[in-house]
Amino acid sequence: MTTFSDLLLTSYRDCPDKVSLTVLLAGREDQPVTYSQLVEGAAVWVNTYKQQGVQPGEVVVLILQHGLELIFAYWGAILHGAIPSIMPFLTEKLQPDRYRADLSALVGITQPECIVTYREFEAEVRAALPEASSVRRLIVSDELVQPEKLDVNTFNGLQRTGKDIVLLQHSSGTTGLQKGVALAHGAVLNQLESYSQALKISDKDVIVSWLPLYHDMGLIAGFLMPILKRIPLVLLSPFEWVRSPAKLMQAVSKYQGTLSWLPNFAYNFCAMKTRDRDLEGIDLSSWRVVSNCSEPMRYESHRVFLERFKPYGLHESALCTCYAMAENVFAVTQGGVDAEVMVDEIDRDAMQSQKMAVPANDDSPSIKMMSTGRPIRNVKVKIVDEGGRDLPDRQIGEVILQSDSMLTEYYHRPDATEKALKEGWFFTGDYGYKVGDEVFVAGRKKEMIIVAGKNVYPMDLEELAMEVPGVHAGRVVAFGVFNETTGTEDVILVAEVDTADQDERDAIGDAIRQTVTRGSAVALRHVYLVDAKWLIKTSSGKNARTANKEKYLRETTLS
Repeated sequence: MTTFSDLLLTSYRDCPDKVSLTVLLAGREDQPVTYSQLVEGAAVWVNTYKQQGVQPGEVVVLILQHGLELIFAYWGAILHGAIPSIMPFLTEKLQPDRYRADLSALVGITQPECIVTYREFEAEVRAALPEASSVRRLIVSDELVQPEKLDVNTFNGLQRTGKDIVLLQHSSGTTGLQKGVALAHGAVLNQLESYSQALKISDKDVIVSWLPLYHDMGLIAGFLMPILKRIPLVLLSPFEWVRSPAKLMQAVSKYQGTLSWLPNFAYNFCAMKTRDRDLEGIDLSSWRVVSNCSEPMRYESHRVFLERFKPYGLHESALCTCYAMAENVFAVTQGGVDAEVMVDEIDRDAMQSQKMAVPANDDSPSIKMMSTGRPIRNVKVKIVDEGGRDLPDRQIGEVILQSDSMLTEYYHRPDATEKALKEGWFFTGDYGYKVGDEVFVAGRKKEMIIVAGKNVYPMDLEELAMEVPGVHAGRVVAFGVFNETTGTEDVILVAEVDTADQDERDAIGDAIRQTVTRGSAVALRHVYLVDAKWLIKTSSGKNARTANKEKYLRETTLS
């Protein structure tokens, strides 16, 4: 079966001068990288891994900043036959103590043989390693060994097979990076073939991405798929996108980008933070698929994004949806390519008390659910109850899936693998329902709040709270804390606000309580207002719900 190395080296031979990707970094000229340059840059790392004693099949953890060095080191590991896994580099966005704990957990579970980083970061990495660490090599990026001559036919990656593990994706969890999703060459390539069909990829397409490569959305959709499928890629830095989201629009306009993926918060962030002066001369009419993925999707976020960028050529038909997870390589479903995304307005109370997605009527409170689309060609999706029995349409249960793109295992975690994989089906841990072939996702099972027998989805409460003026969009988290006196969970909502004036804070807190109570089945009493940057985020930008709950409990117990 074809492998990553086979495909990349075929492109190297067939179209060496074709641009595989263009790297955009602030203060520098845009850097196009041809397939020839990509393989030549990776070959330096192949030789370095070989000289350092890294063997094919061994795990290499890459802790490098966004840029050419990370790209070459990654493909060098592939061509050498090693198994690369990218971990976020420590930035001001991540808490140092938590970062070290995550790194220690990753090394303890994954047991990599090699870590690649910078010389100035070497001490930080060594300090985080467990005492009984498996790491035999710590390669710093200025130790590169140039090959005497380039002979691609000698690369060990060519000896790998379709069943061999090609990469690890580490989930951005809230209790340490403890699950390495091991994916085989064949599984990833099956996904890329099916997903490119679902997206109707053609030779006119250009992918533009700012997503970090340590997250499955950035790694698969915004890196591996375009390079392996010869789709031109324009790659921005995620850190520079955060500082100036207009860079995404400018890149789409300059390179006539057609496909991008965004987590839901990015729709609001782009709409709010992009200045008019940064959009002068911008044309977004080439964008045909902008897929909302990676976190709960909100109808309102799509409307805000469309309203902001429609004057610059954005078509409403470009607003798409996707349900994805590392355990299936990436995409499970895709919506909006063949037809408009289905919006299902359902009865709120029936959803929370009966686990039913009943179409709403004018007299009842409702929730607008966006379909994630239909399963891509090689994926089957079912909704099941607690006993694993199939549920009918509009009955809410756990989403399970089956495909030829699924993980081989959770690396060195047979317990987690056995729990998630049952009789060929992967149990996602997500609640959802179906309407025909359309798949709707309601939230994570483990994050559900149970209040007096009612199922409360924290994302719904967070969305309501963000409607209140003065509350940071995307900087709200809700969770349940068990109350021994009442015998059920209290709902706690933590929100970041700008003002330090106590009267203004009191007014915002009251407005949150009223808005959430009026718009949900919860009589919200516990609102905890905090300053900017209080909330803990995962490396992929999601709210770290468990970590924020722990932080809240520490602060309120001490006070």
